[in-house]
Amino acid sequence: MTNAKDRVSETVAAHAGRLIALSERLHASPETAWEEHQAARWVAEALDEAGFTVSPGYLGLETAFLATYGSGPFRLGLCAEYDALPGLGHACGHNLISAITVGAARALAPLADAAGLTIEVYGTPAEEGGGGKIELLDRGAFAGLDLAMMAHPAPVDVAEAEPFAVSHSHVTYRGRAAHAAAYPEQGVNAADAFTLAQVAIGLLRQQLPSTVRVHGVMTNGGEAPNAIPARTDGRWYVRAESLAQLAETEERVWRCFEAGAVATGADLEIVPESKPYAEFRTFEPALRSYIRNAESLGRIFDPGTPARRMNRASTDMGNVSQVVPAIHPYVGIGSLPALNHQPEFAARCVGGDAEKALLDAATALAWTALDMAQAHA
Repeated sequence: MTNAKDRVSETVAAHAGRLIALSERLHASPETAWEEHQAARWVAEALDEAGFTVSPGYLGLETAFLATYGSGPFRLGLCAEYDALPGLGHACGHNLISAITVGAARALAPLADAAGLTIEVYGTPAEEGGGGKIELLDRGAFAGLDLAMMAHPAPVDVAEAEPFAVSHSHVTYRGRAAHAAAYPEQGVNAADAFTLAQVAIGLLRQQLPSTVRVHGVMTNGGEAPNAIPARTDGRWYVRAESLAQLAETEERVWRCFEAGAVATGADLEIVPESKPYAEFRTFEPALRSYIRNAESLGRIFDPGTPARRMNRASTDMGNVSQVVPAIHPYVGIGSLPALNHQPEFAARCVGGDAEKALLDAATALAWTALDMAQAHA
């Protein structure tokens, strides 16, 4: 095992330049959910070069792929994410996730037969709200894996994922336009409906558990100040500790939106943007192995500061963890005071600390895969 882990380290070091270049290339060309055509191709090409068998457009999703190597009895799934945030680019570091995954996969490939591994790399689109992994799950992906893993950038290292379950919804009010000065009584104000709903949600928050989050944005609030808005749109997220608590909370939030419709006479439509993201079920043996391996590389896990709270961020990897054993550790990129989903964090997802995090996480994931395959043998 020591020799195998040494070979992993050597391979990651040998390919460091390629991995960093891949991360920088993705960072410089951000693509949002379901539009990651270049990113999916670049990540798949990096695996094809290493001898992986690549299936693009996996299970009918244009920006998904599956890359496989080896034929051992232990089936390892490594997930690559590569979608960016609208208006913020790679402010959650998905460029690093892809490079970490490629690094771990390439390091394990020469050892696959001896270690008893079948390596399956899943290119998973649309994590930032589109539920790409859920779509893949519904089409049969991930079935039968012995372990699924990925590592996510954060300000500091955190071992265990504890994300909220979350639903993503598109909210639309339809009213009736009218001249706001000449014929106001002829209008049905869709913007007022949204205002009333947001006030109701603000009051509801007083009675919600501390484990619940409700937040959103209006994406269309009308077109002209002298025309009563006939349509308004928004995107809203509801988060909770579990899918069960999420369902209960959603009912209360939807009543707030219904109140806006009742008060103004506007019509309301709420459409899910994806299936809900689930809470995470951690596979403890693999997590303990990852912690040991990361610490042996000099990584230090955050003892409990507010900066560690990125591990509460929702992820569709939670749905994968409900089906197969999984871990989702966070690797720190030394970004403080910058935090995920800030432009400053995006800027820190390339360069010195980010590069070290990339190489360390790739190595730690690969070492963890070797540990788990050996325990499975």
